[in-house]
Amino acid sequence: MEKLVERAVAETLRDGGGEAICLYVAACTERMAPLFMGLRANVPGRESDLDFYAESVRDLWHADRPLADAAERVRRLERFPELQPDEEGITDVADTYAFFAVLCLRYAPLAHGSGNADDAVSCGHAALTAMGMLDQNVASASFLAEEQRLQSFSLSSDAAGVWDASVMAGRERFRAVLGRLPRLAVFCGSSASLPDAQWFRSGSSFGQRDGSHVDRER
Repeated sequence: MEKLVERAVAETLRDGGGEAICLYVAACTERMAPLFMGLRANVPGRESDLDFYAESVRDLWHADRPLADAAERVRRLERFPELQPDEEGITDVADTYAFFAVLCLRYAPLAHGSGNADDAVSCGHAALTAMGMLDQNVASASFLAEEQRLQSFSLSSDAAGVWDASVMAGRERFRAVLGRLPRLAVFCGSSASLPDAQWFRSGSSFGQRDGSHVDRER
């Protein structure tokens, strides 16, 4: 399957070594994290998954600490409901973006732990696929172009700058997805009553398989 990650980015990952890969996957997952944390914030029975997701994203920012349990983290992520096969595909808006957020993180521990550029590219591909889909469903959006820019930026800037930019981008894409949720109409256009909106307003951040079975969201 052809990857959406730009060739120059993929080449830099393969030539740049472990530190570049660690920063790249940490930034990709930081930007996608609000889509899982916000959309699953009040789903019954997901508390431990939310804690594990947030902890995993946070640990990715420590490039000097190899993830000794990377394989076990991946196995746990693969047990998440979002990554279970669904013959009918995924069409629900929240389920679609939560899936891509988990998929993005699924590749990150292995890339971080082993310095495998292919896993890093797969991580970035998941983020780009999600943003391309969001562009198709939000008028005048440019989330795909922004994700491409930020992936390049993460390979040419310091960690603090990349973290700041990733946190802001993550909040913006979560806001866009939140606006796509049908249930907003029930609240007359106000997101103040929504639990995931409350999570979003708290200012949360985390840094301090192939998506072929996902149908285009409705």
